[in-house]
This record gives sequence, C-alpha cells and structure tokens, in this order.
Amino acid sequence: MSEKKNIARAAGVIGAATMLSRIMGMVRDMVVSRLFGAGFYTDAFFAAFQIPNMLRRFFAEGALTSAFVPTFSEWYTNKGEEEARALANVCFTVLTMVMAVLTAVGIVFAPQIVHAMFPGFASNPEKLRITILLNRLMFPYIFFVSLVALCMGILNTVRHFFTPAISTVFLNISMITAALVLHTRFDVPIVSLAVGVLIGGVVQLLLQLPVLYRKGFPIRPNFNYRHPAVKRIALLMGPSVFGVGVYYLNIAVGAIIASMLPEGSVSYLYYAQRLFEFPQGIFTVSVAQAVLPSMSRQAAAGDMDALKESLNYGVRLTLFITIPAMAGLMFCATPVFSLLFMGGAFDYQKALNCGVALLYYSLGLSFVALVRVLVPAFYALKDTRTPVITALAAFVLNLLFSLALMGPMKHGGLALASSLSALGNMLLLLWFLRRKVGHFGGRAIILSAVKGIAATVPMALAVRWIVGLIDWSHTGGRLLKAGVLGGAVVTGIGIFLAIAHLLACEEARDVLGLARKKLLRTAA
Repeated sequence: MSEKKNIARAAGVIGAATMLSRIMGMVRDMVVSRLFGAGFYTDAFFAAFQIPNMLRRFFAEGALTSAFVPTFSEWYTNKGEEEARALANVCFTVLTMVMAVLTAVGIVFAPQIVHAMFPGFASNPEKLRITILLNRLMFPYIFFVSLVALCMGILNTVRHFFTPAISTVFLNISMITAALVLHTRFDVPIVSLAVGVLIGGVVQLLLQLPVLYRKGFPIRPNFNYRHPAVKRIALLMGPSVFGVGVYYLNIAVGAIIASMLPEGSVSYLYYAQRLFEFPQGIFTVSVAQAVLPSMSRQAAAGDMDALKESLNYGVRLTLFITIPAMAGLMFCATPVFSLLFMGGAFDYQKALNCGVALLYYSLGLSFVALVRVLVPAFYALKDTRTPVITALAAFVLNLLFSLALMGPMKHGGLALASSLSALGNMLLLLWFLRRKVGHFGGRAIILSAVKGIAATVPMALAVRWIVGLIDWSHTGGRLLKAGVLGGAVVTGIGIFLAIAHLLACEEARDVLGLARKKLLRTAA
C-alpha cells in the first residue's frame, strides 16, 4: 500500500473515532449548558479547566507527541522492537515522575496560578474562590492525560490509531454522567463536572494499557535515565512546547483577556471553541496524527522525496476538508447554538453571542489546520528552532490584535485575533519550510485549494438559503430545527463532493474510495 493510502486510511480511522468523541463532547456541552447556562459558574469552571487543558495541549498532545514520535519512530525503524520497547518503558517511567511533581506543584499553587491567569476574577471573590477549588480538583487530569499521550505516540508509530482517538469518548461520558448524577450532591453543583474530568482521565489511561500489551509493548518500570534517546526527546520538547502549542496559548490569552470583559465572555468563547474544534478534531488533527509517523519514518530513512510527497498530500487533504468546513461553520454558527444549546439557562442572546465568536474562529480554520500539519514536518526533520520563531511571531500578533479588537468587538474581537495570528503563523511556516526542503508541490497545493474554493461557493450559497428558511430565535421546534440544519449539512456535503468529483480532485476520489471500501466491507 502506498504511503498516501496509508495516510488517508489512518486519517479515516482517527477521524471516525474522533467523530464519535466529538459527538459525545457536543452532548456533554449540551448537558452543561442546560444545567449551568453561560455565566458565573460556567465562567469559573471553564477558566479552571483551561489550565490543565492548556498544559495537556502544550505538553501532552503538543510537545510530547511532536518530540517523542519522531525519536521513537527512528528507534523502532533502525534499532528494532526490543530497543523501542526499552525506550517506551524509560519514557513512561520518567514521565510518570515528572508529571507527579508538576501536578503536586499545580495543586499547591493553584491560587497564585488562577490569580495570574484570570486577573478579571479578582473583582468577584466568590468566583475566584470557586475557580481555585475547581482547578485544584482537576489539576491531576494533566498527569493521566500526559501518560495517555505517550501511549498514543507508541500506538500510532506501530500503526494503531483507533484506541487513542476513541479514548476521549470516555472522558465525555464520565463528565456527562457526573454532571447528571452528582450535581445535586454538592453545595456548588458544577463541582460535579470537575469530578467527572478526574475520573475520565483515569479511565483514558486504563484503556491504553491492555492495547499496548497486545501490541508487544507491556509497560514496565525502567529507571535508565541515561538512555541516549531520553535526552534527545527532552531537548526537542522544550521548543516544541511553544511551536506546537502557540494556537492554544493564544486561546488561553483570549480567555485571560475575556475575564476582563462582561460576564459570560469566557463561556461564549469556550462554547464557540468547542464547536470550532469539531471539524478540526475529526479531520485536521486526524491528518496531522496520520502524517507525522509517515514523515518521521521517511526522515529516519533519509527519503526526502517521499517526505515531501507525504507533506504535500497532507496539506492538500487538509485544505480539501477545511475550506468547506469553514464556510459551513460560518453560515451555521447561530443555528447550531440555537438547536443544540437553547433551553434551560441558555437563551437566544447567549446563542447569538456564541455564534459571533464561532463566526470569527471559523475564519481561521484552514490556517490553524495547516499549522498542525506543517509544524510536525519540522520536527520530523529535527528542526525545533523554526517553529518557535514563527510561534513567537504569532503570539505577538494575537496579543496585539486582541488588545486592539477587544474594545470595539468584545469577545468576537478575541476570536478574530486568534484567526489572524494563525494566518501569520501559517505563512511564516510555509516560507521557512520551502527554504528548508525546496519545492514540495506548491502548484499542486494551489490548484487543489482553487478547486476546493470552486466547490465550496455553491455549497455555501445552498447552505445559507436553507438555514434562512426558519426563525432560529424560538426556543421550541427542535425537530424542525434539526431537520433544516441536517438538510443544510447533507445538501452542502453532497454539492461539494459532487462538484469536487467533477473537478477531478484527487482528495475527493480518495475520500469516496475509502468510504466505498468501508461500506462494502461492512455489507460483506
């Protein structure tokens, strides 16, 4: 099987598992919005969860994965399974000890961390107190999820993608269950969500260990701290924290600034970000996770032509997915919140406010997605310096745009600032990567993007017309809303794929071919 097909198939497996996870995440957010609304308590919870979640994105899914996978792939390819198994155990042991210390520090210094990150809460002592309490309860989540990320890196390298991708389903199930069952048992009902986060982290880790055992990587303590690969991973991780995690750092900066805006702003950005991450998590992260092991193996073997081909295909596949998704999110922003969240403590004005944030986040979907694909290419080539430079520039851009736009546009300006900084980051990465590896099919990428836009325009017009058929401000009529929105989505996807097929998009053929094979296999 060609590497292109390996990447497409892996992305499909990850995407399918992640889709289920995102659907459960949507159910979770619906439960949260109905029980707790968007205001005092949700601001406190989302702010408290932001801290361990940000660390997860920086260290676990960001720096750790980007540093560990290329090194582990090289070890696995060149030194064999026995050496790779020893490296996996050393890394698991070291990471367990490091994260235990970090978790203890986070719990002890939670007041100082919350004060520093959310200065706007200082004017409301009760909100500040609840945020600190929730943060202390949830901080151990980073311990478990970091170990999950290490397991994910091992399993992805040996071409097993499903279990790591599906594990977040159990986090969402845990949070939903805890919220529904326990919210009446606490003086502060939203504490039940924090309990659900902690239980979910434990379950996620326990899910990985049996699969690792079956794949020939049983986890055993190994205290060989002088293992040569450990130092290399540590050196790669430092710059990777900033290089991979700058987008999430920008989201965190947005939350910090939002704490100074009117009450509910933190929640509006959180709910919008969750919906924004739906297509990103299902498709773009899937492509990034699928292409990184391939590029790492090719870099380890010194096959630069194959690496550039994989990179080119990853970029084209990402654009093919995100261009129509961006348009769909923009036109369906408020209708989605009206359908999924309106009711209980969540009214139409909150849906409008969340829709504004989602609209501006959506503008940056393709840029954010391409950053997720381009940065691992540098790490596969053992270049950690360049992503740090571009990430620093993006961080400065985000801060400047946020400060400039927060006054006239409130929370919408913070979402737009995030998209603009992602654009700057993407352009810089493309420029540096071309200088580093030479041409990697820029004309094919531009042609693919033009075809994607050509197929998206009629799709977007159809979606806009369909969602305009009803009034989304009414609380009831959920079946009607679901029918209209579902019809818009199905029609939009059909129009886009049909036109993309007529335009002879290679990515459309691959996606449809994989779907056809999967349907035939299911039928058989």
